[in-house]
Amino acid sequence: MSRHPILKWAQRSDKVYLTVDLADAKDVKLKLEPEGKFILSAVKDGSDYVVDLELFDKVNVEESKYVVGPRNIAYIIVKAESNWWPRLIKQEGKTPAFLKVDWDKWVDEDEENDVGGGAPGGMNFDDMDFSKFGMGGGMPGMGGMGGMPGMGGMPGMGGMPDMGDFNMPEVIMRADDDDDDDEEDEVEKPEAKVEEGTSKSSPEEAKA
Repeated sequence: MSRHPILKWAQRSDKVYLTVDLADAKDVKLKLEPEGKFILSAVKDGSDYVVDLELFDKVNVEESKYVVGPRNIAYIIVKAESNWWPRLIKQEGKTPAFLKVDWDKWVDEDEENDVGGGAPGGMNFDDMDFSKFGMGGGMPGMGGMGGMPGMGGMPGMGGMPDMGDFNMPEVIMRADDDDDDDEEDEVEKPEAKVEEGTSKSSPEEAKA
């Protein structure tokens, strides 16, 4: 028997944010139709999970986009017409138990202009890079995930600050010294390094 994953939602006048709380989901299949039909199926720990909803109004399938992550499945569904939906699904009456309001992303209609299109308090879907992931209403196959969006490099890690006085040759020399098995002999017989042509020299030679 299939189960329903927890599905959280929030909206703006032009889009709907859906987040399916299903970590480590396998065999994920998504389908979105222009009339507002939304279908999801996935497997987790040997159990089947299914979502089958009639959304409140028509949607723009081509402009909608999704990403399957390790902890959840995120979908931005673009509305066919910009307006505020009174609810997520067409069905009136009691809301299904698995359907929850995503309060991290929710704003009231009269507050939308104050926060813009983002998702206050939570992940801003508009800032995510969906280019490597699914677009539109179908999911032809997962293939290679490529990498999580925005993970090309951590901000500020291009180089360590205040590295101008860093003496790289000195570090290399010290590393070479650490690898020498005869370190004690070098301390007792520094003149051996001079004979072997190493980097150290006597004070008299340095003055010359």
